[in-house]
Parts: sequence; structure tokens; C-alpha cells
Amino acid sequence: MPDATTAKGRATRARIIEGAAEVLRERGVAFTTLDDIRSRTGTSKSQLFHYFPDGKDGLLLAVARFEADRVLEDQQPYLGRLDSWEAWQQWRDVVVERYERQGDHCPLGSLFLQVGRARPGARAIVTELMRQWQEQLARGVRALQANRLVSPALDVDRMAAALLAGVQGGVAIMMSTGDSTHLKAALDAGIEHLRATAGEVR
Repeated sequence: MPDATTAKGRATRARIIEGAAEVLRERGVAFTTLDDIRSRTGTSKSQLFHYFPDGKDGLLLAVARFEADRVLEDQQPYLGRLDSWEAWQQWRDVVVERYERQGDHCPLGSLFLQVGRARPGARAIVTELMRQWQEQLARGVRALQANRLVSPALDVDRMAAALLAGVQGGVAIMMSTGDSTHLKAALDAGIEHLRATAGEVR
């Protein structure tokens, strides 16, 4: 059995996680079994438990981490280069499109419901996702400051936190109602607030 620390072992583990993510997206967490995942990924029971000794819960946590990374990847390349108003508008459009395409089914939320959002592993995944997301937004606001497009006195970290909270709140309402109006409003209001500080640039 290949070790999970070797290149081949890491590749096999990644293949299982990606295949599991596909099945879970298609069928939902509640209706997916380990046999479904084994069938999709072409792995034996012993191989699955070799890479995920905790069984389904361990695999679900690994898939949750994969889905969390995907949240940020889906916003690229725009999230990584928020140095102009055009870039911010493109990022806004990508975020809206992503969550409208996702609809009322959130793979990440479903996974956390299954494994328990309060579990240390699950909480760590959410915390890291939010940290990275806010950090990239803050980097974007600093890029605007460097380009003299917003006030140098702006509290960057607070602004990034507010933008992220707006996105999360808008997504939560959209998942409950099927309407992306609030998500769009939160993003637009956040960007408009940024632009309004341009008059404070000296």
C-alpha cells in the first residue's frame, strides 16, 4: 500500500478526495455512501481506510477542505489582483455568478452539517478559509491605496472584514430565498463605500 506521504500516495489521496467531492455534489452528503465513493474513485475498502483511518467523517473533512479551497479558486484571478475599480467589478460579478450557479445547495455547508460544525477540524477549515479570504480582500484595498484610488486613512482590515461579512450574509439569504438581490446589494454597497473615500485622497 503506498504511503500517504509519498508523491504517489498524495496523488492517490487527492484523487479520492476529488472523486468524493464530485459524488457528494451530485447526490448530497446524506445520500452518499462509502461504496458510492469507492465505485467512483476505483479504490478498495482497505485503500480508502488506509488514507482515511477515521472512515467517512475523516474523508468528509478532507472534502470540506477541498471545497473551501475551491471557494477561493473560483474567485481567481480577480480576487488576487484587486488593484483597480474594473478588477473589483469583475470580482463582484464572479462572486455573484458563482453563488447563483451554486443555488441553494452549498456543498461546504452540507459537509459541515454532517461532520459537525463545532468539531475542531471543521472549525479550523472555516477559520482558515475566512482568514485567507479576508487577507486577499485587505490586500486588494491596500492596492487601491497604493494607486491613490481610496483614502490612505481607511481602516483596511475593518473594511475587508465588512466586505466578507456582506458576502456571507448575502449568500445566507440567497440560500434561504433563492434570490441573489441581497448578495448583489452587499457587494455593490461595499464597493461604493470604497469609491466614496476617493475624495479623501490628497
